[in-house]
Amino acid sequence: MSIKKLEILKILYLGYKIRITDEIISKKYIEKKIRCPVHLSIGQEIPSAVLNVLLDKKDFAISYHRSHAHYLAKGGSVKKLIAEIYGKETGCSKGVGGSMHLIDLKNNFLGSTAIVSNSIPVGVGYAYPMLNKKNPGKVCVYLGDASCEEGVFFESLNISILKKLPVIFFCENNGYSVYSPLKNRQPKDRKLFNLARSFRINSFHFSSFNPLKLYSGLKKILNNDNFPVFIEVETYRHYEHCGPNIDDNLGYRSKKESTKWLKKDPLIFLENFVIKNNLFSKFQINDLKYSITKEVEDAFLFAEKSKPLKYKDYLRLSK
Repeated sequence: MSIKKLEILKILYLGYKIRITDEIISKKYIEKKIRCPVHLSIGQEIPSAVLNVLLDKKDFAISYHRSHAHYLAKGGSVKKLIAEIYGKETGCSKGVGGSMHLIDLKNNFLGSTAIVSNSIPVGVGYAYPMLNKKNPGKVCVYLGDASCEEGVFFESLNISILKKLPVIFFCENNGYSVYSPLKNRQPKDRKLFNLARSFRINSFHFSSFNPLKLYSGLKKILNNDNFPVFIEVETYRHYEHCGPNIDDNLGYRSKKESTKWLKKDPLIFLENFVIKNNLFSKFQINDLKYSITKEVEDAFLFAEKSKPLKYKDYLRLSK
């Protein structure tokens, strides 16, 4: 495994930046100042954190409804994210998009959308003209496991393979579509990466339990420059599908299952690895968490002080 200290620390930093941001959103939601539903990325930080340490700045990304992790890992502004969910004109989408419609073109984050699978063909279409550029870069299309049940997913796979487009289909499989587990939606023992592979696309499967193994595997794939690829990463959301709370009381997932993922929290695994190998002390990690917390709290103050979007501007931007 070839991974430098700086890369490990960057993954840890991105992971905690995503987690702390969403944890504070969860706590603040009760104040009723957040103007939209939220799909939190708590538990799902590591896949996008690892991937974005490996992607070039020139590469593009497009996301779906659970997009906080993708936006922040690609370099998106915490201030603009919080202002956006407050419905303020200083938000990354001018306050008209909310949590599910984030965008940062300066960092090549093409946006996110609330409609399941809707961003997949958009990302593929964006990659099409890159074939004729000298330094084309790649387009990472984030998708969830439920997106692999939509017709447009298969159509997008097909054209990407046919035209050899520089697309990374990055599937974060958290095992659920709202409250429905994968076993209730797909035939027994059918794996998503094997489903994609049947289309003759290079397909891979990883777990996010060990971020270092995930880094090593993704690095080999991305260095091969053999695209398109389909990458499935097992992950787990700790909170409800949509909203700021933990909903294990609903009983749609077992206590044993959620406990397993909590005990093997990839972010805690990485923190312990960093301390054990003397890359960072416990004090330094606490200092890192404190500085991120301060940044997020400042972002909330920025959002509260920002001007709300005027109705006439809302009409203009919504056209």
